[in-house]
Amino acid sequence: MIKQTLVLLCCVSLVACGGASTVKPAPPSAASKPAPATSQPTTASKTGGYYLDDGPGDNPPKDIDSIPNAVPKKEPLLDRANKPYKALDASYTPMTQYQPYKETGVASWYGKRYHGKNTSSGEVYDMYSMTAAHTTLPLPSYVKVTNPANRRWVIVRVNDRGPFKSSRIIDLSYAAAYKLRFSSAGSTLVEVEAIDPNNFALYSADKTVNSAPAALPANAPKVAATPAAITKPAIVTNNSANTQYFVQAGAFKSEVNADALAKKIQGLGIAQNAGINSVYNNGLYRLKLGPFDNKQDADTAAATIRRQLNTSAITLTQ
Repeated sequence: MIKQTLVLLCCVSLVACGGASTVKPAPPSAASKPAPATSQPTTASKTGGYYLDDGPGDNPPKDIDSIPNAVPKKEPLLDRANKPYKALDASYTPMTQYQPYKETGVASWYGKRYHGKNTSSGEVYDMYSMTAAHTTLPLPSYVKVTNPANRRWVIVRVNDRGPFKSSRIIDLSYAAAYKLRFSSAGSTLVEVEAIDPNNFALYSADKTVNSAPAALPANAPKVAATPAAITKPAIVTNNSANTQYFVQAGAFKSEVNADALAKKIQGLGIAQNAGINSVYNNGLYRLKLGPFDNKQDADTAAATIRRQLNTSAITLTQ
């Protein structure tokens, strides 16, 4: 009996240490009552990967970068979607009017598992539209989201609730994450700024697609089940000129420690033209920078990290 109890405790411990890249649970009801606790799946792959059966779609648009940013416009707020609510034992009080909001934190994204299902606003979620979920911003509203690692930015329409995990501040659509260049990982550090409805013209006038290094191929392929597999560039040939390089800055059992190192790297301005992604696999959060276009740039970034942060940064090709 004692042996059986020990085995059971070990199993519970392993599950508790597991992680998932996409963390958005089923959104709460648009009414004031929260979604039943049973609607939240409780298990995830012990080897990492996307949240249960979530991830990119099998047949994405050929040119996701051509999907336009959301165009801010004045819309009436939805009373039923902006009432106080509870989710996963936490209480939230949404804003009922515009308030200045600017925050830096971790963004995640959600994809095919929710594609075609209703959002908290009652609209149908489209993973290829420029939308987002937030716990307290008014529904609907608009925000500008910037990836400080590569300075790419998007404008999205907030029409859903989530993510309900304290380490995340916003859940983006797959298209938005792709354009910010972190769709190959579950999360990345971003800056989120609410758009003032009195200054919509400022953002509506700028319809250009921002450009930055680390562009992904236009024809996004089918993606493997684990983040570690998909950090490898989608198109790599035997020609070394097409090889892209990454720098692993550290590997941690705690996601908090990985996020802390990401913030230090960003604060020091190391590898400004490379993305910073925390990839969960085999029980560890591996902090990776890249891709770099050549090994020399990757080696330089790795050497800088080792010198300034005293960590064992290494150069990788995937």
